[in-house]
Amino acid sequence: MALPLYVAQGRGLFAAHGLEVSLTVTGSSAKQLEALQTGAFEVGFQLPDHVVRAVGRGGDLFIFMAQAEAPDLSLVARPEIREFSALKGHPVAVDGARSGYALLLRRLLAAQGLSSADCPLLEIGGVKERAEALAQGRAAASFLNPPFDRQLLARGYVRLASTRGEFPAYPGPIAAARRAWASEQQGALVAFIRAYRDACRWLATPSNASDAADIACARLQTDRAAAEQAIAELANRPPPRISPAGLREVIDVVWQADGFSPPLGEPARYMDLSYLEHAS
Repeated sequence: MALPLYVAQGRGLFAAHGLEVSLTVTGSSAKQLEALQTGAFEVGFQLPDHVVRAVGRGGDLFIFMAQAEAPDLSLVARPEIREFSALKGHPVAVDGARSGYALLLRRLLAAQGLSSADCPLLEIGGVKERAEALAQGRAAASFLNPPFDRQLLARGYVRLASTRGEFPAYPGPIAAARRAWASEQQGALVAFIRAYRDACRWLATPSNASDAADIACARLQTDRAAAEQAIAELANRPPPRISPAGLREVIDVVWQADGFSPPLGEPARYMDLSYLEHAS
């Protein structure tokens, strides 16, 4: 969830740490990754496989912290799709067909005996766009995170599976930057981490729940009940972490999906958590 970013900006937490931060919603992980690698963005929030793939292709990116715990994404299907077999012949909406949770979706469909030919992956973009594609009938199913999954489930759509149930060890979103930029701007990166942590602590304070819901409704364009439920769940979760073991699972998935040649490389090739230590 991007809510801590909006809190850090709206509550002046970035400014309190000497930063002037502008937030850009790309709606596409591929566009964000390209902008991050070219230096148009200093920091990007991505799923870890994007960084692993970019580094595997010679990129200068690295993971410096976990953004959030892995969300329990729902594989939401249209009301008439009551089981996996009914997906055959229908498109499934994804962000990018060979990245992110699409990799796990391919594994899940294969376990149900469905190939990409049976269920073509339709590249739509961000979660809001994918939810709209389901509602408009352009896709039969998609992995959706809260509150978008709950909104459709309340309207009779079907939850076929969940990422937490099928892939419990897979890590969630991370924050990444270019190594060259981080080495030159260590102070700015540490300040960013501190402001983000302050925002997470603010969100976890019960007395801030109403103000947090106001921010969520304004910035995420969601309804009040869904925002309040998401904030309550966020407050009850432990601080997000990414471990070498969790990242190893991502490396394995990417290498298998993309056909990269060995060696895979150790997790340290793709992440550096020392900036977190400086921010403590």
